[in-house]
Amino acid sequence: MASPKHFLQFRDLGRDELEYLFGRTRWVKQQFKAYQPHHPLFDRTLVMIFEKQSTRTRLSFEAGMHQLGGSAIFLSTRDSQLGRGEPVEDAAQVISRMCDIAMIRTFEQEIVARFAAHSRVPVINGLTNEYHPCQILADIYTFIERRGPIRGKTVAWIGDSNNVCNTWLQAAEVLGSTYMFPPRPAYEVEPERAGLYGTDHYEEFDDPMEAARGATW
Repeated sequence: MASPKHFLQFRDLGRDELEYLFGRTRWVKQQFKAYQPHHPLFDRTLVMIFEKQSTRTRLSFEAGMHQLGGSAIFLSTRDSQLGRGEPVEDAAQVISRMCDIAMIRTFEQEIVARFAAHSRVPVINGLTNEYHPCQILADIYTFIERRGPIRGKTVAWIGDSNNVCNTWLQAAEVLGSTYMFPPRPAYEVEPERAGLYGTDHYEEFDDPMEAARGATW
């Protein structure tokens, strides 16, 4: 059996895959807005594991599965053995036998990686301390809807060096010529956490106004 493809960091998808995904998203959204049923996930089940709670993440994943014909099961740490000290590896083996895809919203990226390594089904990172790939997918698709292709555009990040910033850095590299301009001195960007070791796709500024000057978004 082939290993499942996971989405744990933004760079887990290549540019061609992302362009296909955004194109497919546009078509699916058009079908939904036109009240045209589209149920490719009929009889498929998503398990959502929340160690960090989130109203928007839960609603968006549950609504998405329902609209595509599937079902979603919510598990918090109170509802699973993970909250009682069961090894992540054991939980992954059991849970992945009873669903078609899993989403985890947790703390350390290592937890998601360990779960995925022992899962029989694809695993999605719903958020970790290090990365937030689904958020950036939604951000980029919103940009595409309103402004067109994002390749070659400039994104200014004004804020903390956090999981969202780390993921934007990866997106900049994957999508090509999409530059990050995160200002300092509050919290310096940490490109090594995004797996970047050059400066081709980001630039730092001390002045937020200077960072935002000329930005597309």
